[in-house]
Amino acid sequence: MTAHLGGKLSVETVVPLESRRDLSIAYTPGVAQVSRAIAADPLLARQYTWTDRLVAVVSDGSAVLGLGDIGARASLPVMEGKSALFKRFAGLNSIPLVIDTKDPDEIVDTLVRFRHSFGAVNLEDIAAPRCFDIERRLVEALDCPVMHDDQHGTAIVVLAALITAARIQDRDITTLRTVIAGAGAAGVACAKILLHYGVKDVTVTDSQGIVHSRRDDLNSYKADLATTTNPRGLAGTLADALVDADVFIGVSGGTVPNSVVATMAPQAIVFALSNPDPEIHPEIAARHAAIVATGRSDFPNQINNVLAFPGVFLGALNARATAITEEMKLAAAQAIASVVHEDMRTDHIVPSALDPRVAPAVAAAVAAAV
Repeated sequence: MTAHLGGKLSVETVVPLESRRDLSIAYTPGVAQVSRAIAADPLLARQYTWTDRLVAVVSDGSAVLGLGDIGARASLPVMEGKSALFKRFAGLNSIPLVIDTKDPDEIVDTLVRFRHSFGAVNLEDIAAPRCFDIERRLVEALDCPVMHDDQHGTAIVVLAALITAARIQDRDITTLRTVIAGAGAAGVACAKILLHYGVKDVTVTDSQGIVHSRRDDLNSYKADLATTTNPRGLAGTLADALVDADVFIGVSGGTVPNSVVATMAPQAIVFALSNPDPEIHPEIAARHAAIVATGRSDFPNQINNVLAFPGVFLGALNARATAITEEMKLAAAQAIASVVHEDMRTDHIVPSALDPRVAPAVAAAVAAAV
């Protein structure tokens, strides 16, 4: 707790404020000239304010880490931490904005009205399925990059890890029979990015079992998944889906028995990403799987969103992109995988979260994909 006293952020000036002349330049009367210029040409705000490099980190506090719906105020330390990571890994300024409502209309309207105060929006810890609707509407309404990190940051790093795992095993990633446990924000995004990359056989499960088109209890997002995943028409439980599967991706917060992992195909790949308690303990998973990853920093192969979001936003802002596209997300995943290409091992399928090469590589790839 001590490390969080007073919060984790501060604002620092980048101009001198030591003399009367300094004050007259930075504030009145000198600032009026800049304001008049921007009024005449709004694009000058990019040059003379910080908005072009400022990311708004936005949450309603409805799905915070593993804590659940703890509200906007209690989510603020997490958003401050996210802003600190933006600064540390991408050199980007960011500001945490927690909105005390769960009404999608109010959240969207608030951010639309604040548009001239920031250059990009990182949505964070917003519960599914509302997060899908909020992100879609903001992408449509705002002329700046918008990304829900719990969805796409996770998906980008999962794809990067799977690219490397397939290379290590000399396998064609598109042929890997893949099962995703969890049909919330991360699960839906992981399924979409894998399909977009060319993985042909992806099956998703939720708390009621395999997502398939014959179920009548699916929301609209799961119904869409049912039309694009599960090509073999499976029904039943997660255990049924994992029989002879090559890849398990856990983003559900549930548990998977050792006996179920044992039914997977030889040379199985297990990404048990629930945090702090993986769906199956990595040491147990390693009895049956050739490659194991978690979301934890105290085991090898940590699938950590910090490998993705700083570079993604840096690249998008560098390129003055007005949106973050699927191609940009694929480019980010490939860039992350490229960082470990020369020294990839079964216990090193993604870079360290502290690897200084990652954010520049991701930013360059994302900017090139605009």
